[in-house]
Amino acid sequence: MAARSLAAFGVVLAACLALTAATNPGFVVRITQAGLDYAHQHGITVLQKELAKLKLPDISGDFPVRHLGKVRYEISSLNLRSFHLPYSRISLVPNVGLQVAISNAFAEVDGNWRVKFHFIRDHGSFNLEVKNVYIKIDLKLGSDASGKPTVGTSACSTRISSVDVHFSGKFGWLYNLFYGAVESRFKKILESKVCDSVVRSVSGDLQHYLQTLPVTAKIDAKAGIDYSLVAPPMATAQTLDVDLKGEFFSLAHRGAVPFPPPVLALPPDHDRMVYFGASSYFFNTAGFAYHAAGALIFEITDSMIPKDVEFHLNTSTFAAFIPQLDKMYPNMLMKLRLSAPSAPFLSITPDGISLQPIVDIQAYAILPNTSLAHLFLLSLTGNVSATIDVKSGHIVGKLSVGRMKLSLKHSDVGTFQVRMLQSIMNIYASSILLPRVNERLAEGFPLPLPDRIQLSNILVQFHQNFLLLGADVHYTPRESR
Repeated sequence: MAARSLAAFGVVLAACLALTAATNPGFVVRITQAGLDYAHQHGITVLQKELAKLKLPDISGDFPVRHLGKVRYEISSLNLRSFHLPYSRISLVPNVGLQVAISNAFAEVDGNWRVKFHFIRDHGSFNLEVKNVYIKIDLKLGSDASGKPTVGTSACSTRISSVDVHFSGKFGWLYNLFYGAVESRFKKILESKVCDSVVRSVSGDLQHYLQTLPVTAKIDAKAGIDYSLVAPPMATAQTLDVDLKGEFFSLAHRGAVPFPPPVLALPPDHDRMVYFGASSYFFNTAGFAYHAAGALIFEITDSMIPKDVEFHLNTSTFAAFIPQLDKMYPNMLMKLRLSAPSAPFLSITPDGISLQPIVDIQAYAILPNTSLAHLFLLSLTGNVSATIDVKSGHIVGKLSVGRMKLSLKHSDVGTFQVRMLQSIMNIYASSILLPRVNERLAEGFPLPLPDRIQLSNILVQFHQNFLLLGADVHYTPRESR
């Protein structure tokens, strides 16, 4: 009884540990049946070319003829002229993987024959037609230690319904003696060779192509994205879902993200070939990574002020709002250092993406010896919204700033009315800071796409805690050499 109780406790503990270790994805890729059908078309093209390269062995043997002895035959120089796969389909097998069914395939083979029967010898050529070939392939999907997807052939079967052989030569009655033996042996050889070729094609071409899916994508000198799989791909009745970590990280120092990804449940849309679900976690780890890398710091000097802005960045301009500046630092250029005291945190709702960043603005006077004198430290908060699109396989964005609010955190030049600086700070933020941030966002962040894939017919939708991107796919085959 004690042993049984201990075993039961172990099972419960293991289940609890498994649930604790389970990680929600920050990013999900969903392939619909339309996407699978498109991929299947290209895969069948590759497989058809591979099957046409099959090398068939020579066939020889003795066929006993009742009361007459044995017929010695040899089939050689077999040349598979073509292998056609006109009808095929790919199906989702829930919780298992994919199944490819090929029907009514056919092939043509040429070769030479030689026969010996007592004192009779003859030789010639033949043409063989293989008809009604049926192939069934089960594909098992998984992931390796690096988080890349894997694919293997879990089962393969080939069935050939008919083989027609046309011999050239003088002794027609003689060919019929060993025709059945040749047909039977040829069926077995070809059925075996077809599945061998399928396994090689899947483990070679298909597996190598899946390995081009980026596990990590370097964005710039500061950060990258982790797109490794957190679980093997999951097949349902209608889609194939791939759960990815979907996490930005600092290249200099990768630390643990202090917040978990939310549950990500994509809606049952099937109009596009592929869907990408990017959770709020995905975007918020970007802010966390760039903040950790010290990249959320920006400096504004007078040389950066657009010519059409009437406010220059100097103490003479700010003396209108802070009279003490004229006495302490007359006619000196200034510098503003903008930094985020904490990583910005955005939210995604059906209405869109919004965030309320907090920015510290440290103002300096540039002294004649180029050293800096602290003037004041402001805190800027504002309402920011974002628009999202997909261009050239990248998520791109653009920020729009709404109402901003200033508050004084510290002053080295006495007290002053912060609200008097509101307009000038709004101009600096909208004319200098925002365009530079949007310029970087226009470069975008790469989506997890394998080689030679382009997206079109883009769909963008906002849902609670995640962004949904839908697209159709165009694959460009590598040019054959």
